[in-house]
Amino acid sequence: MAIDRSIPLLVVDDNATTIRIVRKLLWQLGFINVDDACDGAAALAKMRDKRYGLVISDWNMAPMSGHELLRAVRGDPGLARTPFIMVTAESKIENVVAANKAGVDNYILKPFDAKTLKAKINAVFAAQGGAGAVARRHLAEGKDLPVSVGEKTG
Repeated sequence: MAIDRSIPLLVVDDNATTIRIVRKLLWQLGFINVDDACDGAAALAKMRDKRYGLVISDWNMAPMSGHELLRAVRGDPGLARTPFIMVTAESKIENVVAANKAGVDNYILKPFDAKTLKAKINAVFAAQGGAGAVARRHLAEGKDLPVSVGEKTG
């Protein structure tokens, strides 16, 4: 089964060009409901107003980094189960370890393409129970989203 690609996603990056690139990749994968935020603080505010099915966040941002955002999300009972992918241009092992300790669901090194993004999204949701067309129900009930992302059709 394929996911309902209208689930809300949040892309967080302080670079407008990167946001446009990630939005385009998500569109190529069929996702049509994508919001963005320019830093962790803006993302956290949006997450408190709207439930997202996945957050894709850059590591290096100010005033609140992606790592700080992840820690805040995992520390908030209302947001803690939100799937979270960290994106960075740095391949420092200490960052990967810190992100894992903070509860990241997956990690992507820049630059990346649609194939890599698709694989990471699939891995996140496969770890949470596999594919499912019941994504909207899971979002409405505050549960994790089971998902398998396919290519955009039509």
